Amino acid sequence: MRAIKFTFDVVKVFLLFTGCTVLFYFAILWINEEYQNYHRYDAPKQDSAVKVTTEEQGMTVDNWMQRMIFFYENGE
Repeated sequence: MRAIKFTFDVVKVFLLFTGCTVLFYFAILWINEEYQNYHRYDAPKQDSAVKVTTEEQGMTVDNWMQRMIFFYENGE
């Protein structure tokens, strides 16, 4: 009697684990499908896109080092 109850409990845990695994798998597939069609790197739809960076003509070693130190200190 005790072995049958133990076997039944093991089967219940196995079915619960399998059900949760299948549910998680299909949730991941659904999330992947949602973001698969999301094109982050497409060209802007508006013609009024603005360039947000500028190139400096006289980039010296000191200026470059100051920018690198600023980046490491502030993370920007």
